[in-house]
Amino acid sequence: MNYEEARAYLKEISARGNLLGLDSIRILLRELGNPQDRLRFVHIAGTNGKGSVMAYLCSILKDAGYQVGRYISPTLFCYEERIQVNGSYIPKADVARLTGQIAQARERIASRGEPAATIFEVETALSFLFFAERNCDLVLLETGLGGREDATNVVTTTILEIIASISMDHMELLGDTLEQIAWNKAGIIKPGTRVVSDRQKPEAEGVLRRVCKEQQASLHFPEAGQLSDIVYGLKEQRFSYRGMEGLSIHLAGTCQIGNAVLAVDAALELQKLGYKIEEGNIRRGLQDTVWEGRFQLLSEGPAVVIDGAHNPDAARVLMDAVQHYFQGKKIYYIFGVFSDKEYDKIIEITASRAEWIFTVETKENPRALPAEILAERIRPVNPKVTAVGDVKRALEAAFSKAAPEDVILVFGSLSFLWEAREYMQAFEASAGGKSGSEGL
Repeated sequence: MNYEEARAYLKEISARGNLLGLDSIRILLRELGNPQDRLRFVHIAGTNGKGSVMAYLCSILKDAGYQVGRYISPTLFCYEERIQVNGSYIPKADVARLTGQIAQARERIASRGEPAATIFEVETALSFLFFAERNCDLVLLETGLGGREDATNVVTTTILEIIASISMDHMELLGDTLEQIAWNKAGIIKPGTRVVSDRQKPEAEGVLRRVCKEQQASLHFPEAGQLSDIVYGLKEQRFSYRGMEGLSIHLAGTCQIGNAVLAVDAALELQKLGYKIEEGNIRRGLQDTVWEGRFQLLSEGPAVVIDGAHNPDAARVLMDAVQHYFQGKKIYYIFGVFSDKEYDKIIEITASRAEWIFTVETKENPRALPAEILAERIRPVNPKVTAVGDVKRALEAAFSKAAPEDVILVFGSLSFLWEAREYMQAFEASAGGKSGSEGL
């Protein structure tokens, strides 16, 4: 099986959708020799921020000399991005080879009449095979959906769990109250482990405390009194925390200092478990962290920013950042969203702030809300809206309206942010300019 055949095989499986539950992935991993049992995991769940926290922690551990696997979803720019070791993507040749092994395993399973693994389960198994081959010291494992019944929760060798910010999302699958959603996400907590959690709303915090008590797991929240000297910025942000002065990050967004703090706490918990992580590793790791698509400045004059805010809580965080960095400026939106998201609430939170809104959709994705329907839902809140469809035409339209001092904000579904980055890279190259994303 070559790379093109592997991708075609994975695409065929993807068309059959996903199901929550652990039975079929257990069967598949058993057929593959249970590679996950040879690994140690930091498991992370949450509604918003988990990818950023993972990026910071991966950078810290890499600086400390560890071989770190990282499994993320969704990806922005290429398929291989979802499986990384120390920031390097899985090679296409390994995607092809390991997919071939999994295809043979699925055939044997099917011949016995046992349930077939879905696409996320297959990709999760592929990542475990690759990380085991690369002898990873630690694997940072991001849940795909929820936690308790998520395919990643098949692992039993977790040493630390991280719970990022919990809010309402995927209610049709995870529950329609914050307590139910928190209970689902807390399902990754294993007996006797250490748990680091962001500060949560009282309903969610109560659930985490109860689950940790049941599992005899320690629970640590960030120490607000230890956080000081905060300086926000688009290209650099600084803070002091737990005796470490002048820590620096290069991810923009007012939420990012909190995400960095959570990663620092996770690193210090790993330190207690015997991992050799020094202050210098934390300092350099934070400074070197790159995580594209999260309030990322692509260009200036006008400023072009991309952000993956795709639920109400993320939209509030985005608007807080807009207020902080771009107060008084005219802002042109390029906005698209999936049909299964709470887009009316996102519109309510964001739409009135825009000078003009161009709606887009990801044509190849059946979950995408059509640009025309999104524009209709926006119009009662802000009549200055145009359904454009694709990102390239939306950016061209926004540039035709925006002055150099204005802002173009591309946000919503992560699925089309790569198009904005690709367009801006080509635009900057043809203009002989320099992308504002450099140095972020």
